[in-house]
Amino acid sequence: MAGRQGVAVPPRRWGGLWRAVVTLGILTVVATLLTGCIRSVHGRAVSIYDDPFKVAGLPTTSGPSGPRAGVPDALLRPANTDGGEIDHLAMNAIEDIETYWKGEYPADFQGDFVPVTKLLSWSSRAPHSQDVEFCADTTYRLDNAAYCGLDHSIGWDRTMLLPSVQDTFGKMSVVMVLAHEYGHAIQSIAKLVSRKTPTIVKEQQADCFAGAFMRSVAQGNSKHFRINTSDGLNAVLATTVAIRDQNPEDPESVHGSAFERVTAVQIGFTDGPKGCKAIDMHEIEHRRGNLPQTNNADPAHGEGTVDQAALENLARAMAAIMPIGKQPKYTFDTAKMNCRNGADTAPVTYCPATGIIGTDLSALRQRGAADTDEQDGLPVKVTGVYTAYLVFISRYALAVQHAAGQELTGAKTGLRAACLSGVITAKLADPDRSGASGGITLSSADIDEAVSGLLSDGLAASDTDGKTVPSGFSRVDAFRAGILGSQQTCAARYS
Repeated sequence: MAGRQGVAVPPRRWGGLWRAVVTLGILTVVATLLTGCIRSVHGRAVSIYDDPFKVAGLPTTSGPSGPRAGVPDALLRPANTDGGEIDHLAMNAIEDIETYWKGEYPADFQGDFVPVTKLLSWSSRAPHSQDVEFCADTTYRLDNAAYCGLDHSIGWDRTMLLPSVQDTFGKMSVVMVLAHEYGHAIQSIAKLVSRKTPTIVKEQQADCFAGAFMRSVAQGNSKHFRINTSDGLNAVLATTVAIRDQNPEDPESVHGSAFERVTAVQIGFTDGPKGCKAIDMHEIEHRRGNLPQTNNADPAHGEGTVDQAALENLARAMAAIMPIGKQPKYTFDTAKMNCRNGADTAPVTYCPATGIIGTDLSALRQRGAADTDEQDGLPVKVTGVYTAYLVFISRYALAVQHAAGQELTGAKTGLRAACLSGVITAKLADPDRSGASGGITLSSADIDEAVSGLLSDGLAASDTDGKTVPSGFSRVDAFRAGILGSQQTCAARYS
């Protein structure tokens, strides 16, 4: 609900979390396809995608991410602090976020920027006798971070939520959580939302504002923090994948899927606050297109099987969706092809010289196993059968490029593969698709698995040598370009 609302609603929980008048701080993550993608260099229109080794126009960097060494801690102190590491990290983040908005707010909004008036830290592990009040409710067992519109405050749990996020994804993910919460404060100050605004719009905007701040950090403008645009930014985006709406049928699922949350963050990172202001229900629905919003259409709820019959079915679907003159041949005993013009990219290899796509079924099945590696309830990555399917689809995308006479090695080849895989994914999700083109049915979980796989290692965005760009941001962005575009979109963007 909107940060400035003062009407309580029935409590809600996420992993033991409640929601009253608070705008929850469960992160989000994701970016717009077409806005802000053209800039001018020496009077010539240049796409920000001309250089595949740049991230939304910024250089791909691989330096350190996290707190800057030797910088004094912020003088701010939250109420009820224990003076520990997490609170120091949080206050440094808040100081830098406020500094960013003091400079940015006048350029994008009417009126004056008003910093939050209160900051509160609590322990969700504390006994009931030691709880404190936040947003007219108790912090007892409240393992969350939130913005409260009743008194323009931000609060966080210093013993469960933030340490879990930090341990799993690193310190910059804690900064991201608080940047999201401050995004809700910006909504309130700028009067961007009301009680009638759908919650998902509020959450997507807050994710977007957090992405805008992260770009500023990547540009070196943060006093206390720095982030590289490869594994550092990948980890922040992975946080938003982990903390997503996992069950679309749950009426409490109002924050968005991993695909939607990552997109919102990327909109902010690419276009800044002006792009965030443009997020409304119409824009979100446009981004969703025909993508599945439930798991109901898929009897397996996104968890089917990875076997030869399923892959042959998928191959028929791909041939119908994106036909080429000479279809590749398929083998299912090995991915070791000894190809004279391509490397083995296990668990699936495409060899241009022979026109064969070879699959190591056992290895691909392992890749598609549901991931149970969790730390304090936060999944390090989200995997399932579509994690495996996407790699298989991406090797067919290389065959499509070969048929079109395009280069099969290089960064743009890998990004075209991810983009074309997005086109095929969108077609697989189309409810009006002919049954003659393979009986593959997608669920919302499948799209989240695709995003997580692209962030984690990028094999589905690699060329025939198995090489990919280091930025998960760019890999997901290419996939989304295909989801929202067409085969021609991929060719034009990554020409």
